[in-house]
Amino acid sequence: MNIEAKELSKIYGEGENRVTALDRASLTIAPGDFLSIMGPSGSGKSTLLHLLSGLDRPTSGRLLYDGRDIYGLSDRELSAFRRRRIGFIFQQFHLLPVLTARENIIMPLLLDRRQPDEAYLGRLAGLLGIQERLTHLPHELSGGQQQRVAIARALIARPDVIFADEPTGNLDSRSGGEVMELLKTVGKEMGKALVVITHDSRVAAQAARRLTIVDGVLSEVGAE
Repeated sequence: MNIEAKELSKIYGEGENRVTALDRASLTIAPGDFLSIMGPSGSGKSTLLHLLSGLDRPTSGRLLYDGRDIYGLSDRELSAFRRRRIGFIFQQFHLLPVLTARENIIMPLLLDRRQPDEAYLGRLAGLLGIQERLTHLPHELSGGQQQRVAIARALIARPDVIFADEPTGNLDSRSGGEVMELLKTVGKEMGKALVVITHDSRVAAQAARRLTIVDGVLSEVGAE
C-alpha cells in the first residue's frame, strides 16, 4: 500500500494562542519502506504520527492510502480502516494484565469479530521468539518479551504499515537493540512499511530513510 501525505498541517488555538504543531508536512511511504522520524520533545513527532495513522485529523492537507483520502471517511469507517490496515507499537506495552500473551496478541481480531489464523500466529511467535511464552501473563515476562508480544499484536491483523512510537523507550540498550532488529526482520520478511518515531539517534540511524522534525517542520536527511 502506498501512502502519500500532502501538505499536512495541524494548528491548535486561535489568535495569540495559535500554535502550529505541524507545518505543511509532505511524505510518501511505499511498501517495505523503513523510515525513522527523529526530533526533540515537542517537535511535532507525535502529532505527525497521529495524522499519518488516522488517529487525528489535520487542520489542512490530505492523506492518501492507495489514492484514497482517508480523512474523507467517517469516524466509524476510519476506526475500521485503522484496525485492519494499520498496526501500532507504543513505548508503553499496553498489555492487559489478566490476559495471556496469546490472548493479548489476538485481541484486535476479537474486537473485529474475527478468528486468528493459527498458522500465521505461530509464524509471528516464531519470528519474535515468544512461542514458549504464549501462555504467560504479562507480569511473567521481561520488558523485552512484553514488547515482542506488543509487536505480534500489531501484526496479527496483517496490516500494511506499522507505526512505532518510541518502541525502545522503556527498554535497556540490549533489549532495545534486539527489538529494533526484530522490527527490521519482520518488516522485511513480511513486506510491511515501518515508521519509527524516536528521539534516539542510534535508533533513527538504523532506518533506510531518515527524517527529522523541528518546530513542526519535517525534512528528509540527504534529500535535496
